[in-house]
Formats: sequence, structure tokens, C-alpha cells
Amino acid sequence: MVAGAAAVKAVAQNSSGSEQPARKCKIVVTGGHPGDPEYGCGGTITRLTEVGHEIVLLYMNDGAWQQTSAAVRIAEAKKACEILKAQPAYANQINGHAIVDNAHYQTFQTILEAENPDAVFTHWLIDNHPDHRAIANLTYESWKQLKHRFALYYYEVSDGEDTSQFPTPTHYVDITDVADTKKAACYAHASQSPDYYYGVQDTVASFRGLQSGSKKAEAYFLQLGSTFDIFPRTGLRPR
Repeated sequence: MVAGAAAVKAVAQNSSGSEQPARKCKIVVTGGHPGDPEYGCGGTITRLTEVGHEIVLLYMNDGAWQQTSAAVRIAEAKKACEILKAQPAYANQINGHAIVDNAHYQTFQTILEAENPDAVFTHWLIDNHPDHRAIANLTYESWKQLKHRFALYYYEVSDGEDTSQFPTPTHYVDITDVADTKKAACYAHASQSPDYYYGVQDTVASFRGLQSGSKKAEAYFLQLGSTFDIFPRTGLRPR
């Protein structure tokens, strides 16, 4: 499935003639650290927020590490979210020390229940970074315990370095026209070597674009058992 720029504009109009989404949706994008959702989904997030959908970036931790303080990482995340017109949230674990146990499953489930999303996007479960694997497992378990009440999608970051063995995507979103916005959000994380990491992710976007007939795209895999596809509800129509 390919969701293109024209598809994003397939929205209803209100009485004043201005464009409004046919149905406002809430989507949570979970990530191991500040920056992960931006790199994996920044283009799609932009497409969704520009037509009025609510997006929350739920980071498992604040990203504090060695010489980079929590205050710096939180400020960078705030700036990135402002660029994407999204809201930041935190699960309050510790960077590099992720815990996945019954207590943390329940805590994370409570967070997602409070957000009450229509869909959740998270890391692919096979990943070289333990924090990425942890947030993916916490998200999946919440989806299962909440009886599949939201659609669950997986995204990819730094393929080969982080994400591994990503399956054949079920959806592609054309991000060609919003690539500059995504880049700005990624570069908002100035302490995290964006010259390197954005280059890696941009290569992934070019490859997914080649696969799907666009210049740049983001790819997703819909979890089997999800009872609906969120994209048509947002105005993103697969083609």
C-alpha cells in the first residue's frame, strides 16, 4: 500500500471551506529515546498533523547519557515536537537501563490507556538496541492486554545498525514534500550526531521511495490481529 501526498489531502471540508480531516484521530508514536520517532516517522507525523490529527511522541526515557544531560535532551525533544506539531510525553525509564517486567508492563499500559489512541506506532521488535526492543515489547503487550483496541504499526530506524530483519512493509507513506520538515525535527536533536544518523535514515527513505514509486517514503508493518487500518480514517488513502 502506498499513501501519497495527494492522498493526505483527501479530507472533508467544513462550512467555511477550510480543509479538515474527515475524522480527527489520535496517534501515539513510542520510541526508545528522544529522536527515534522523529527519525522513523517524522514525515508521516508531519502529514498527519498538517491536516489536524493529534500526535503524541511517547519516549521511554529522557535520553540522558554521559555528558548529555536530561535537560538538554528534553529541550531538544520539545523543539522537535514543535516542528512536527506533536506533543512529547515520557515513560520515565532510564536510558540504557530499560526494564521489561510485569510492573513496567502495567505502568506502560496505564500510560497508553490514559492517552486512548486510535493507533500506536513503535519500533520493530528485532533491533540491535535494547531500549528499542524494550519499548516495542511494552507497546505490544499493552496492545494485547487492551484487546487490540488500537491499530499497531511498526517502523524502522537506522536499518542494519538498529532495525534488523524488517518484514515486507504493509504501508508506504510518501514523504517527499515534507522531507525538509522531518530533517529539521531530526536536527533539533543536535547533541545526537544528526549529520550521521539523518544520513543513514535518509538512505532508508530513498530506498522505500524507490520501492513505492516516490522519491522518499517511510515504511510500516501493520501488526497481524489489528482490527482496523488507521490510514483511511486519517485521510491517507493507500493507492
